[in-house]
Amino acid sequence: GGSSSSVFLLLNNTENNNTTLIATDRAPSPATAPTMPSYKLHYFDIRGLGELPRWLFKLAKVDFEDHRIGFSFGVPGDFSTIQRPEFDSMKAAGELDVSLGKVPFLEVDGKKIGQSKAIERFLAREFGFMGADSVEAAQIDQLCETVIDFKNAYQKVKGIQDATEKEAAMKKWFEEDLPANVALAEKSVPPGPGPFLVGSKVSLADLVWYSFLAAPKGYFYDDNAEGAKASMDKCPRIKASTEAVAQIPELQEWLKTHPETPIRFVRA
Repeated sequence: GGSSSSVFLLLNNTENNNTTLIATDRAPSPATAPTMPSYKLHYFDIRGLGELPRWLFKLAKVDFEDHRIGFSFGVPGDFSTIQRPEFDSMKAAGELDVSLGKVPFLEVDGKKIGQSKAIERFLAREFGFMGADSVEAAQIDQLCETVIDFKNAYQKVKGIQDATEKEAAMKKWFEEDLPANVALAEKSVPPGPGPFLVGSKVSLADLVWYSFLAAPKGYFYDDNAEGAKASMDKCPRIKASTEAVAQIPELQEWLKTHPETPIRFVRA
């Protein structure tokens, strides 16, 4: 045998009812393979609301254009002096209409999707991070919504104006309220093999909880990252999930090499 192969075809002669077997070197044309969509994520040059979509791309090993919109401050750290000419130009041109004049938004083959949570869920579904069936998808949604509830409760504490009252409330949040909330969430985790929260593989829920409580340098609790991690001490399922996410090679590589930015998080 050489390297070439033949395809045998049956030819029917209807006049004399004979059948002929012939060989040909021409193989049938393969079906056209589906092409991967083109993805472009638009967000500021910070982590914030753009970071979870970036993680999903990296874990799925899917290429995307990470369009980072620059900005600067007239007075460092004073948001009243922020300068963002590219954002302002995009907004004036109507490019941000899909996202209500804000970012992030995602382009998929030129079609736009706004709202950060819609983007996260879309990518998670596309890349297989929303469970094995519709029930698991709903359970993943449930656990993600729980994090939103806890973030909203924390924002009320952060928003207290009186300094003394705020200091006491923040202390109570990390020592009492957050651990109690995480313990409630632990009870809501569906039975499963672990270490991930739903089913047998990593999902959007695992990434959301990791970002919320355990990501390095404090993705959400940048003012008390250690207090956030401590809230999981008596919650073995949630703690095991965050530890498993931390070991994912693609995420480790991203966290080591992704661009450092002057602002780590924008609340959401």
